[in-house]
Amino acid sequence: MPAWMILVIGIILGAILASMLLARTRQGKIQAEYEAYILKLQAEHTLELQVAQKRSVNTSRAVLKGKMAEQFAPILPEFNYLPADARFLGDPIDYVIFDGYTAFRDGEGRAEDIKVIFMDIKSGKARLTAGQKAIAQSIDQKKVRFETLYIQFDE
Repeated sequence: MPAWMILVIGIILGAILASMLLARTRQGKIQAEYEAYILKLQAEHTLELQVAQKRSVNTSRAVLKGKMAEQFAPILPEFNYLPADARFLGDPIDYVIFDGYTAFRDGEGRAEDIKVIFMDIKSGKARLTAGQKAIAQSIDQKKVRFETLYIQFDE
């Protein structure tokens, strides 16, 4: 075999080996970049998860505090009515207060002194819901009435 053929075969084999090494190096570089990107995404995800968990716990605490405030409101100094006159509903509003009813029932007040108050208890940054605002608007527009439902039982 002539020397020039061996040289050509050597050059071809060298080129093939060089291109394989370059491809492997390029592939390794791309793989390393993607692995670094995945690690970055995992770190961001972990951080976002921690923030979301903290936010969830804080929201849960605020809701629980609000629920407790609703239940304890009649015994707090800010509550300007007799606790015995308050009736807890919870939803869509917290209380209906029959101000003066206990005094009337006990013979110490007059029927015309009784006032009906609809009250919702809020704490922190809580605001009235759309439904609560609609109820307040209905009350302001005097769209309130008293009804009696008589039920007959066969005896």
